[in-house]
Amino acid sequence: MEELIEYLTRSLVDEPDEVSVESFEDDDGSIVLELHVAEADVGKVIGRGGSTVSALRTIARACSSEPGRRVYVDVA
Repeated sequence: MEELIEYLTRSLVDEPDEVSVESFEDDDGSIVLELHVAEADVGKVIGRGGSTVSALRTIARACSSEPGRRVYVDVA
């Protein structure tokens, strides 16, 4: 899942070498994916009205290995 989000994000930004994804499990069992991009590319990843990051979140939830498990994508 991390690799897919990283791949998709690299195709959206101007500085693909700055993209990285860190994942960890929260206390409640949900998965958190921290998406790190260059400061100039944050707006591109979020998109107008948050549409791009919302699509990335939807893809991450669809790729989740366990149905019903929460997956969060945070842009840092």
